[in-house]
Amino acid sequence: MDKKLSRLKLLLAEVADLQAAHNLLNWDLETYMPPAGAQARGHQLATLDSLCHQKFTSDEVGQLITDLKQELADADADSDEARLLKVIAKDYDRATKMPVEYVARLAQLTVRAHESWARARAESNFALFRPDLEEIIEMRKEYISFFPPKEHPYDTLLDEYEPGMKTTEVQRIFAALRSKQIALLQAITHAEQIDDSFLHLNYPQQQQWDFGIQVASKFGYDWRRGRQDKSVHPFSDSFSINDVRITTRIMEDYLPSALFSTMHEAGHGLYELGINQAYERTPLKGGASMGIHESQSRLWENLVGRSKPFWEYFYPRLQETFPTQLGNVDITSFYRGINKVEPSFIRVEADEATYNLHIMLRLELEIAMIEGSIEIKDLPELWNTKVEEYLGITPPDDAQGVLQDIHWSFAGLGYFSTYTLGNLISAQLWEKIGDAIPDLEEQIRQGEFAVLLDWLRSNIHIHGRKYEPQELLQRATGSGITSAPYLRYLESKYSEIYKL
Repeated sequence: MDKKLSRLKLLLAEVADLQAAHNLLNWDLETYMPPAGAQARGHQLATLDSLCHQKFTSDEVGQLITDLKQELADADADSDEARLLKVIAKDYDRATKMPVEYVARLAQLTVRAHESWARARAESNFALFRPDLEEIIEMRKEYISFFPPKEHPYDTLLDEYEPGMKTTEVQRIFAALRSKQIALLQAITHAEQIDDSFLHLNYPQQQQWDFGIQVASKFGYDWRRGRQDKSVHPFSDSFSINDVRITTRIMEDYLPSALFSTMHEAGHGLYELGINQAYERTPLKGGASMGIHESQSRLWENLVGRSKPFWEYFYPRLQETFPTQLGNVDITSFYRGINKVEPSFIRVEADEATYNLHIMLRLELEIAMIEGSIEIKDLPELWNTKVEEYLGITPPDDAQGVLQDIHWSFAGLGYFSTYTLGNLISAQLWEKIGDAIPDLEEQIRQGEFAVLLDWLRSNIHIHGRKYEPQELLQRATGSGITSAPYLRYLESKYSEIYKL
């Protein structure tokens, strides 16, 4: 068995190296690559994807999985070896259903789509992106056809990002949230409104950048194993447990954008940096799911970064950084300002009380696209109608509407719901952490995050993909995913801020 397991690990390590090279080229595409390099980059990514796919789906890998299933049948089901085999078997089953030609074709399409999306967004012209999006939707339908029929065709896409989750389950969770979040929004609308005009002054880029670096450093982000760069749409990526990179987007006329983007992506980065080093170059390296991953980014961005104790430590330092803009703004006004609830067009800038509504409308449109019940040409109008229905506002153009997110350009249908699932999970974890660390607020008030990070490392990060998301959550909190803690958090926080 040891010989076969070693051979399988060697093959998987080579696949991981190819995937890391792919990720590095993709990171460069989003950060430094000149626009004219898109066509060549598409070929490069397609070649790497094809090689990776061929190597992973080889007959040898399949035979080793079959042999090791028999030989590990009586092993401890929780051992790293047994869990590795379980993850590999599922990944292999999915990968072998995809023709290598499809993998290469999708890689080329998504590079082209990224460029057309970026151009369309810059010019606020959906028509420039529409042909590529139509092709992406058809390719995602083709992908679904490779698998046995499920309860809903969207289940196949959802399972890529949130293993085990069903479309009907997400719809049920969202339905329970929607009415309560709309009711909270309506109550806030009738309360005395908050002045956050001080956040919309001119804030020089370098000072914003430096302050964000300071915060991420305090969180525990290891700059020997990571870096931050700028991108149109903030993201994080990992090429190794010891090479995890984040990006941010700086707006000189809106302070929260870069600050909370850095916190958010640092949360993703801390997760990847905390994975068991023994999982390097194996399929166990990575997050359990995108919902679990988002729970980490949203926890650091919101539960920590938008909390009062956090700013009791950091606000004097922020005032020193921006004395002209914030010197006469007291901490209470600042805290209320960064937590202001106001329907807005851009998801990544949305407040906590409206954010999930942005996700719900995207999920509904994605499901409709996969079902074929809407035409892609009508997407801008349908988007605007749903924004009006949920948030009471209408996007003035495509850039602030249907084109604002990058996800469809990389064929990421199935991804969006994990943001809301991440919000729910973050609140579940936060309640558990509060029980485990009774003086957590005081530690945050002192700018100390090591104990919090240690809890997350021990209960979430170190496990990588060893456990499926619901299983990991059960181990960490004692229950599966539920919306109750998140609703308690929102209602408590905003009742205080808006005196409801």
